[in-house]
Amino acid sequence: MVSDCSSLARSLAIPYYADALPGHDQYHAARVCDLSLRLAERLDEPVETDLLAAAAWMHDIGRPRERTGTIDDHDRWGAKKARALLTDAGVSSERVERICACIRSHSIRDSSPAPSTSAGRLLFDADKLDAIGAIGIVRLASIVGERSGRAGSAYASLDDSSAHDLTPPDRPDVALLKGWAKERLSALHTAPARRLGESRWAFVETFFERFNAELSIE
Repeated sequence: MVSDCSSLARSLAIPYYADALPGHDQYHAARVCDLSLRLAERLDEPVETDLLAAAAWMHDIGRPRERTGTIDDHDRWGAKKARALLTDAGVSSERVERICACIRSHSIRDSSPAPSTSAGRLLFDADKLDAIGAIGIVRLASIVGERSGRAGSAYASLDDSSAHDLTPPDRPDVALLKGWAKERLSALHTAPARRLGESRWAFVETFFERFNAELSIE
């Protein structure tokens, strides 16, 4: 029976990120894994870190397929695929189900169930924290590009349209990124994540102050 789920999950997951764009690639999975484990160290309750790390590595394996329209729901598909991969690799059904429950509940979308375990809440929080702060702003801007490519036209304008004497676009402006980050900050479950989230949010505020200053030609 497999005892080291995290290393196994990493090796199984990485090929599924081969076609991923920067917002949801293997580096995002690695950051979420590292961050979720750091949060677990600060949580005042026990967490099965091996299963948490495994879920973190596999949580977005369905993203490339969702982006291209092959599947509709990457968290549901990812949980199903992870169940098959881990079961075939000899992981016990009980451990597989706990990993898959984390994957199924990691998304902020309304169709995803709320995480019901400490590991699930930590995975959710680590994933959301990767969309707040310096890395978060880069990721969210990348996701705008990803969605623009999928739609075939610009998803948002990464500028403040009110700062220019131009016709406002019929799509969101750069404030969308701040809104997305704030939404994720508000959704965090655990105290360690909320503390880190406030620190990262302070940078988001500073970034937009600088952004607006540069638009004003300083």
